[in-house]
Amino acid sequence: MLTIRLVFSCFLVALTTSSLFAASPPSILQAKREADAKGYIFFSGHDEIVALAKKEGKLRGRIGLREPNFKPLVNAFKQKYPFITDVQIEELQGPNAFQKFVLEIKAGQAKGWDTTLVGLDFVKEFVPHLMKHDILGMAKEGVLKIHPGMIHPVERNIISVTSGLRVVPYNKKLISEEKVPSKWEDFLKPEFKGKKFLADIRATGVAGLVPAWGLERTMDFARRLAAQQPVWGRGSDKLNTGIAAGEYSLSLGTNFNGFKRIADKDPTGNLTYKIVEPVPTDTVDDPSGTLIGADHPHAALLWLEFLVSPEAQEIIDKYEPLRASVFTSGSVTERLTRGKQLSVIDWNQFSNYQDYVAKVFAAFGFPKAEQ
Repeated sequence: MLTIRLVFSCFLVALTTSSLFAASPPSILQAKREADAKGYIFFSGHDEIVALAKKEGKLRGRIGLREPNFKPLVNAFKQKYPFITDVQIEELQGPNAFQKFVLEIKAGQAKGWDTTLVGLDFVKEFVPHLMKHDILGMAKEGVLKIHPGMIHPVERNIISVTSGLRVVPYNKKLISEEKVPSKWEDFLKPEFKGKKFLADIRATGVAGLVPAWGLERTMDFARRLAAQQPVWGRGSDKLNTGIAAGEYSLSLGTNFNGFKRIADKDPTGNLTYKIVEPVPTDTVDDPSGTLIGADHPHAALLWLEFLVSPEAQEIIDKYEPLRASVFTSGSVTERLTRGKQLSVIDWNQFSNYQDYVAKVFAAFGFPKAEQ
């Protein structure tokens, strides 16, 4: 009797599997075969992922978003997938935290985590420890609802959750809009020489011009910029706070998200911004993936898909704030960059970005930060 039941169970599994594949379009079957041949995991349907996630019921992830996002994101995720009842999210920020976590992963001491933020300075160290889900293949076939531009085209298993752009913050009480530079070269004019504007000693903003200008032109701009003797500082919050307080009139450029955080706290309303073209735009931000050995890999896939969904991106724009992806139609970043000339740090530029930053910083002449 036991043998009969076992045979019958195997028959049902085979029948279900064959029915599943029979119902799959030829393109999905081909994509699955190609993924299998390359050692990637490919699911033929979204329902298959959901069914497996139901058996897990939990998720534990590390993300780069700030804590105000956690509760609304988790609540929305649970509403969408009520069978995932236990969701724990923690922030992972800063080079020291990334380095510590990488060492824990390599030592096998990072057990319990399902998804992780992939540190921009540690991409090569994270990649070997990420589960090889063919997210790109599944997105192209509609199994996962993720814009292909959000997915690493080579690794195929890393998604970009957010985007960022650089703006020129200024104090409208100290400088009028028409006098604020309309192009980056305007910062090289004589009237801006001699501690007339702020500049971040970490060269990420200027390095963001490399895709549009090329490395040599950008480095030449950096050298001439340093000759203008700006007031060097570090960190967008600090720079924007100085402008809001009226200590300085404008900054060379800071990330829009950082500007928004300080502008929302500015009681005077004098802190505002200008978009200068080409607009340095990071389409790759908060890259994330699923860790090898994750206890809940299928819930992790649903979480990654959810993070780039319209409802999650709306939450990110509200609580981060304003860091939803440029690939999300209607996001603030997408609207602000629409129709403008961009300098895009995309996946193709992603691996070279830190090298750009180092070379532009060297072109500055290694200035020391001033109070």
